[in-house]
Amino acid sequence: MASTTVDAVVAAPRDVVYRLFAERESISPYLPVNVKLTKPGLTEREGVGAQHLIGVGPLGVTEEITKLVPGERMEYKIVKGAPVKRHVGVVTFTDADNGTLVSYTMESEPSLPVPSKVLELGLRNLINQFIHGAQKAVR
Repeated sequence: MASTTVDAVVAAPRDVVYRLFAERESISPYLPVNVKLTKPGLTEREGVGAQHLIGVGPLGVTEEITKLVPGERMEYKIVKGAPVKRHVGVVTFTDADNGTLVSYTMESEPSLPVPSKVLELGLRNLINQFIHGAQKAVR
């Protein structure tokens, strides 16, 4: 299993940054891929249980939101579209001097043999795309 964490500050209040990550479609215009809601959440449109296709056109991975703590934390797992036994993402939000500190962790257990260092570089790249998207969104 590979795991990586990226910490970065996004220059906006915590509630704004949290919404960009938790309401997955809102960050889509600032990413090199599309994020589209494919199944609404159990009690809220983009709440727990919501599934999003992240990719280009019909190709991509489907994430399911598994936990939301408003303003503090969001968690998701990949449920289809990737050759993984398990993939989870955890994003936490805390106040920082210049905005919000985002701590984004991805853990992935591939179903194919991939060297951990290679997978960690890939995970770091994915995380950075979302963080850079959030930074662009708040400019």
